[in-house]
Amino acid sequence: MSDTVERIKCLIIGSGPAGYTAAIYAARADMHPIMYTGMEPGGQLTTTTEVDNFPGYPEGIDGPAMMVDMQKQAERFGTQVRLGMVTEVQFNEEPGGIHKACIDNSTWVEAESVIISTGATAKYLGLPSEQRLRGGGVSACAVCDGFFYKNQDVAIVGGGDTAAEEATYLANICKKVTMLVRKDQMKASKAMQHRVTNTKNIDLRYNTVIDEVLGEQVVEGLRMVNNVTGEKEEIAITGLFIAIGHKPNTDIFKGQLEMDDMGYLITKGKSTKTNLPGVFASGDVQDKEYRQAVTAAGTGCMAALDAERYLSSVEELKENKVEADL
Repeated sequence: MSDTVERIKCLIIGSGPAGYTAAIYAARADMHPIMYTGMEPGGQLTTTTEVDNFPGYPEGIDGPAMMVDMQKQAERFGTQVRLGMVTEVQFNEEPGGIHKACIDNSTWVEAESVIISTGATAKYLGLPSEQRLRGGGVSACAVCDGFFYKNQDVAIVGGGDTAAEEATYLANICKKVTMLVRKDQMKASKAMQHRVTNTKNIDLRYNTVIDEVLGEQVVEGLRMVNNVTGEKEEIAITGLFIAIGHKPNTDIFKGQLEMDDMGYLITKGKSTKTNLPGVFASGDVQDKEYRQAVTAAGTGCMAALDAERYLSSVEELKENKVEADL
């Protein structure tokens, strides 16, 4: 590393509600944060149309517009928002140690503290018609978008606990929910399976997968196929929810930060502290339970406060050492 390597007081990796909230708090605390947005500036909300459940927007707001607002607010307090992706990290295990990050496989920066807000990516089926209609009726979050399909017919794909929970949630507000499970049984817990089977307006289809999502601009229907008999069937729906899991964006942190068997970063207690001093995690990268914009923003605030306190403690240790040496 040369003497010209940039030294950062607070590096924020990833944007979205968690990253931008962390940036707002860090900037107001004179931590001069620098954010690298990653491959998807603004995070998952940039693929969402109406956001109706974030406090402060009584009429709702378009997802990308909301992220622009958050970015402007972060920049107003002095955050530097940079396009670029952190492709490698070298974390220091010592309190007060300097962490290193490589940007776009070329430029290295040094940071006294790091806030990770890289989020998690929803898994999709990969069908061209599904991808084309994302934001036009195809969603990966029933809690976020289900309200827009009140008293309508919808479908959900998945057989785990999340799919079962979202199916029953949708059943409370939608006219009918068709649930597609690709195997001959659900992998959800027995309790969740009972909730699904005991809900009258959930039409549970085993051994069933999507052949094509129907509609040009918005979802109008679904062509399903039984993967045992090969029989195809079309139904009319206005919304399709994909609930086959998420993948946390943590590959570059493997071997350095503690994570669970799914790859989510593990934080200590009610804090955002990781197993390494000066490294904090916020948002969906460490939250597989709630995965909401408002909860991500909350942990972004926590991460900035944790980072501020950490830097203050490091400074205090340095001062005490200087006094002891005199």
